[in-house]
Amino acid sequence: MASNPLRRLIPSGRKRKPWSRKHNPDGTMTLLEHLYELRHRVAVISFAMAVGGIIGWIWFTTPIAGLPTLESLIRGPYCSIPAAQRFPSNPCVLIQQQPFEAFMIQLKVGLGAGAALVSPVWLYQVWAFITPGLYARERKFARIFVFSASFLFIVGTALAYLVIPAGLSVLVSFSGDFFTTALTGSSYISFVLTMLIVFGVSFEMPLIIVMLNRIGAVTYEKLKKWRRGIIFGLFVFAAVATPGTDPVGMVVLAVALTVLFEFALQLCRIHDKRKAKRDETSKWANLSPDEAAPLDLGPGAPETATPEPVASPAELPRNRYDDAT
Repeated sequence: MASNPLRRLIPSGRKRKPWSRKHNPDGTMTLLEHLYELRHRVAVISFAMAVGGIIGWIWFTTPIAGLPTLESLIRGPYCSIPAAQRFPSNPCVLIQQQPFEAFMIQLKVGLGAGAALVSPVWLYQVWAFITPGLYARERKFARIFVFSASFLFIVGTALAYLVIPAGLSVLVSFSGDFFTTALTGSSYISFVLTMLIVFGVSFEMPLIIVMLNRIGAVTYEKLKKWRRGIIFGLFVFAAVATPGTDPVGMVVLAVALTVLFEFALQLCRIHDKRKAKRDETSKWANLSPDEAAPLDLGPGAPETATPEPVASPAELPRNRYDDAT
């Protein structure tokens, strides 16, 4: 039986370190152990995505927990187009041009919905793979990170779902009486899913900024100095990332990202202010009772006279009492 050549890299008698922080608090691992952990995280994410995809596949045609089916939710923005401007006008259906196109659409939508449903699982796995390289005080934000990331992604996709009907109405209005809208299933579903993903992922931007500020990578002063350039970049990103030429989606995404950036900026300001106050307090608290307090020699501090050097006993003038001694 052939042996695994990778196992030769592990000394005999040595077991792989567990990935639990209880047994490995500092997160020190070899390259091979990192590969084993990566394989474990990818396997967990793949299993969670498979389970979510099965649920999404069933949800596509079957209502779950009183919610409407994914088919009706996805088709809703298209059905909001005036009946006179779409084909066929009644009923509201999409066109299938290729065999198995409906099957692939159901599979694609089911996987997308499943990924959103199990997002806390794969977000935690990604965070758990990164955190061994961070300090303990930085790893405590795992729950906050997972909850905030899931919440922001859901809010972004919900906003995109509300924007899609308005964007389609604007685009269809340019056709006038000369054209009618007959969207194929693949093109329409790709447009909707791209909008949902772009909005959902873009809404993670303030969370990334706040987490970078927490670990000290960026400060409020730097972000404030770069504010105009960042806002301009957000508008450019919205124009490039939004699928098609939908002006409504571009403007809404850019404005939403600007508002989220300003909110994240204020959170960074509060955090830096508290950190500066905490550092100032700890500077005085760590002083020993026998240690002199540091002098404040800043620009506003009063000037102090330089003390004159004290002469040694050998340099003092001798008198008659010393001669007598």
